[in-house]
Amino acid sequence: MGHLLMLWVAAGMCYPALGASAWSVNNFLITGPKAYLTYTASVALGAQIGIEECKFQFAWERWNCPEHAFQFSTHNRLRAATRETSFIHAIRSAAIMYAVTKNCSMGDLENCGCDESQNGKTGGHGWIWGGCSDNVEFGEKISRLFVDSLEKGKDARALVNLHNNRAGRLAVRASTKRTCKCHGISGSCSIQTCWLQLADFRQMGNYLKAKYDRALKIEMDKRQLRAGNRAEGRWALTEAFLPSTEAELIFLEGSPDYCNRNASLSIQGTEGRECLQNARSASRREQRSCGRLCTECGLQVEERRAEAVSSCDCNFQWCCTVKCGQCRRVVSRYYCTRPVGSARPRGRGKDSAW
Repeated sequence: MGHLLMLWVAAGMCYPALGASAWSVNNFLITGPKAYLTYTASVALGAQIGIEECKFQFAWERWNCPEHAFQFSTHNRLRAATRETSFIHAIRSAAIMYAVTKNCSMGDLENCGCDESQNGKTGGHGWIWGGCSDNVEFGEKISRLFVDSLEKGKDARALVNLHNNRAGRLAVRASTKRTCKCHGISGSCSIQTCWLQLADFRQMGNYLKAKYDRALKIEMDKRQLRAGNRAEGRWALTEAFLPSTEAELIFLEGSPDYCNRNASLSIQGTEGRECLQNARSASRREQRSCGRLCTECGLQVEERRAEAVSSCDCNFQWCCTVKCGQCRRVVSRYYCTRPVGSARPRGRGKDSAW
């Protein structure tokens, strides 16, 4: 399990070990196939990576990837094929493929190791295949086995979910890059040995978030949605799945209003959420978070000041310790609050995750 925990670092992120979201992961493993039990630890870690990456990507959005969104044991909350569920399916599938692939390369899994199928072959001018290429084929196989098996139906929503699962795996493939090592006298690099390596998972998360932002809505009327696994429903959906859309995220239904609390849909609303204002080095999307979470949802931005304590004036003392003092400073945090005496805020409704 040591190498599995190292994946948090290999993924390019500092995620907590299987903790707050472990119940979601356990539900997924219970629901998933009982075959290939050897790989469940790696699959569980991949599912956790997917959950944490989803939270990171949507930290400043109205829909912020809540825990219940990853309840895999029942599909009640995943049945609505919205833009948000398209991302859930894609990031989950991608993260499991990523974790299994990396564990293959580390030698942690049975019947799986580096992809050496091309080793010794000339790849191009001045370089040959060699080293330990990440085994994306095996990672994709296990991800497909665990994730796709959850879709029992054959209706339009199930087909959309399977499409987004595959789009997530394609995102992993798209992240592979050639890494090379030079050989030659005195570092002349007259020839290189190269192998394929996956990028940090954060890069895949950014890639899929961009796909989410421009996800494609498949227009189907209620009659076609009710067609289920009849030829009418399958044909309508197949027409929409052109080769040019295979790597895109797709959805069928508009998003609910995420501004306001809706207990029946387990939507918490944005009241009480923190936003960023005047933050240095913040992205454009983060800089706009107070407008998106607060004012556009009929709420006001409230500044709250608090004292923060941090280490400072650190000095190295021989030998061999570092001693620091404690500095206190007042910091401002900003939250969405309801104006006194105001009515329930009205959001933008359809596709209001923005």
